[in-house]
Amino acid sequence: MPLIAAIDQGTTSTRCVFVNEEGRIVASAQYEHEQILPRQGWVEHDPREIWDNTRRAVSTAMVELDITAADVAALGITNQRETAVVWDKESGEPIYNAIVWQDTRTAGRHEPADKWHKKTGLLANSYPAGPKIAWILDHVEGARERAENGELLAGTIDAWLLWNLTDGEIHATDVTNASRTLLMDLKTLEWDEDLCREVGVPVQMLPRIRPSVGAFGVVRHRGTLSRVPIMGVLGDQQSALFGQAGFTPGQVKNTYGTGLFLLHNTGAEPHFSDHGLLTTVAYQRADAAPTYALEGSVAVGGALIQWLRDQLGMIPTAAASESIAAEDNGGVYIVPAFSGLFAPRWRPDARGVIVGLTRFADRSHIVRAALEATCFQTREVVEAMVADSGVPLTELRVDGGMVANDLLMQLQADIMGAKVTRPSEIETTALGAAFAAGLGAGVWESLKQLEGLVAPDKTWEPQANRDDIFADWQRAVERSLDWA
Repeated sequence: MPLIAAIDQGTTSTRCVFVNEEGRIVASAQYEHEQILPRQGWVEHDPREIWDNTRRAVSTAMVELDITAADVAALGITNQRETAVVWDKESGEPIYNAIVWQDTRTAGRHEPADKWHKKTGLLANSYPAGPKIAWILDHVEGARERAENGELLAGTIDAWLLWNLTDGEIHATDVTNASRTLLMDLKTLEWDEDLCREVGVPVQMLPRIRPSVGAFGVVRHRGTLSRVPIMGVLGDQQSALFGQAGFTPGQVKNTYGTGLFLLHNTGAEPHFSDHGLLTTVAYQRADAAPTYALEGSVAVGGALIQWLRDQLGMIPTAAASESIAAEDNGGVYIVPAFSGLFAPRWRPDARGVIVGLTRFADRSHIVRAALEATCFQTREVVEAMVADSGVPLTELRVDGGMVANDLLMQLQADIMGAKVTRPSEIETTALGAAFAAGLGAGVWESLKQLEGLVAPDKTWEPQANRDDIFADWQRAVERSLDWA
C-alpha cells in the first residue's frame, strides 16, 4: 500500500506526516523552531533551523513507521506563505533570517494600500512577501548588487525547502505561494516585471511558478526520501482548503492556527473584495485553469493562547484553556493586535488591548476573553465575506489545532450564528499537501475521490445569541485604534 509524505512547515513548527490511501494520517513528527523578535513588530526565523527540523521530522516519522523511501509514492509540501528568504545561489546560505508573515517592518511604505489590488489581489502593506525580499536587499550590505548580478535567490519557504530537498536543482514555487508576494499577476500567473521593478525585487532571483498539483522534481539522492517525486506544493491555507475537499465554489473553511484564515472558493474567476478581503489562487492542477478564493487573514489566533501560556504563564498548556475558561468573560475583552489588525480592518498601527478589567476579574475571565477574541475576529471576516458575496453563511468548516477545543467551537457557532463542522482529521493543512501530491502521482484519480475521503467528526449549532458581547468587543477594538 503506497504512502504519501507531506511536509507541513508552519509558523511555530515543522511537521512531517504520512498518509495512507484511505486519507488517514498514520505517522507524524513535529519540531518547534525559535521565534526571533529583534525589536517591536519584527518577527524572524532561522531558515537553516527550519531546514534541519524538516529533515529531523521526516526521519522521525519514517522511523516510527519503519519504512524506507521505496514505500513512499510522493511528497507534498505546504508552508507559511508570506515568509520570505534570500540565499546565496552557490553556497545555499541565507544572507539574513527569514522575515515572517507577521512582521510589520515594511508597513512604512507610502503606496496607496489598493495600488496593485486588482492585479495581485493583495493590499500594499506589511503582509506580502515581495516587500520583505526588497527590505533584505536594501539592508544587507551588497545584497542588491549581488541580486542584480544573479548571485542570490529568493522565495517563500516552499521555494527554500524545494531548493534544499533537490540539492539546488529546483528553484520553483507554486501559484498559491506566488500569489502572496505582491509580484504575480493573478490572471497570467506569471511574475509581473513592472510590479517587481516597483516593489524592488529583481525578477531573475525569483523561483519559477508552477501549478500546485504536478511535478516539482525529486528528492536528492542522499536524503531519507531519496528519489521520491515531489508532486504537490500549496501555501498552508490553500492546503487546508484542499484537505477539507473545498473544491466547489461557495465552500468556506476557517483554519485556527497561529493566525485565523478563512477561505471562500470562488471558482474559475478571481473576485475582488470591497470589504477588506484578499483575492488569492486556491489551487491549480497541471494543464488546468486555476481555482480562486477570497480570503480573510487574521494575524493572531492560536498565538494569543500561546502568549497566555508562554509570556504570561496563565495556563500550563494550550489545551488547558478549555477547562480554565470561566462561564462568561466577566466584562473582559481582548483585542490581540500584536501585529496590528489584518482583515477586514487592515490597521497596522493598532495595538493589543485588554479592556473591562475590574477587581473581580481573574485569569479564568482573561482566558475566556482570549477564546472569545478568536471567535469575534472570525465573525468580522465572515461578515465581510457575506457582504461581498451577498450569500449568508450557513456552515463553516473548521480545522487546525485549536478546533480540538469544544468550548471554542460552541462559542464560535453562538457568536457567528451558524453551524460549525469539524472534520475527523483536523490537521487538514498537512492532509491537503498529501492529497495534492497523491493526486499528482496518481494514487488518487480525481477530486471526487478525494471528497469521499473527508468525513465530519462533530457539528455545533448556535445555542445562544451573542450579539451583545460582539458589540462590546467592537468597542474594545476602537480602543486598540485609539491607543495607536
